[in-house]
Amino acid sequence: MASSPELLHDFPPFLQVYNDGRIERLITTPRLPPSTDPITGVQSKDVVISSDHETKSRIFLPKLNPQDPPKKLPLIIYIHGGGFCIGSPVNIVTHSFLTPLVSQTPAVAIAVGYRLAPENPLPTAYHDCWAAFQWIAAHSTGSGPDPWINDYVDTSRVFLVGESAGANLAHFVTVQAGVSKPGLDIQGLIALHPYFSEKEPDKMIQYLYPGSSSSDDDPKLNPRSDPDLEKMGCSRVFIMVAEKDFLKQRGIDYMETLKKSKWEGSVEFVENEGEDHCFYLFNPRSEKAKGVIQMLISFVNQV
Repeated sequence: MASSPELLHDFPPFLQVYNDGRIERLITTPRLPPSTDPITGVQSKDVVISSDHETKSRIFLPKLNPQDPPKKLPLIIYIHGGGFCIGSPVNIVTHSFLTPLVSQTPAVAIAVGYRLAPENPLPTAYHDCWAAFQWIAAHSTGSGPDPWINDYVDTSRVFLVGESAGANLAHFVTVQAGVSKPGLDIQGLIALHPYFSEKEPDKMIQYLYPGSSSSDDDPKLNPRSDPDLEKMGCSRVFIMVAEKDFLKQRGIDYMETLKKSKWEGSVEFVENEGEDHCFYLFNPRSEKAKGVIQMLISFVNQV
């Protein structure tokens, strides 16, 4: 009689790993096909950015009145969270977050797909997100591979948005853009309930990122250790934390790190009172979640 698989690693609420190689994700979210939203008219479609792997990214386009004169819109580059190991740019959570943001701003958005750990150990996600940004930057002259971006995006009004681990990835991309200047003009970075490492190593990150200390001395995991921080390629950062979130202090530390650095931009900071980590994703129709969307719209449309 075969013995039952032994649990090797248990990282709630994210995943469990067994000695037979099986990885069980503890949170699964329904994926949605590209569509036209019946309420807002927001259209979506999928693109595969890299021929090396089939990870999809999804582009969202607001409803446009054909009688209005042609108008270029800001671009929101969204990177989902999920501890680097769960989440998707094509699931119902991403749709529920981006549809009102795209419709009401209005803006074009692209939800970036990246390969998940541990099947694809970190820093794969960082490389994938940077490759996606470079693919988007290929549209800066109006002759990139995607017609929606060519026709409707103002490449001088680009915003990076991410929550939790996605905020970490969005920060990384923004710094790399400042270093290499690939042709997109990033106006702002929005870091929602961001994850960054602390001095004490994170056991799950140690497993997902075997080449790292998983501590605050890794420049990808903590901007305080990044020698290129002062080159961050935007002039404004919006940081949001939640009062009951165990990551709250890390968002505060991120704000203080930016303010103490030689980066010359401005930082806006908001705390969601009485709320927990990424509450607006799990209850998107609540009044507080709608308030988050309005704050993001205001930041994007700020002149």
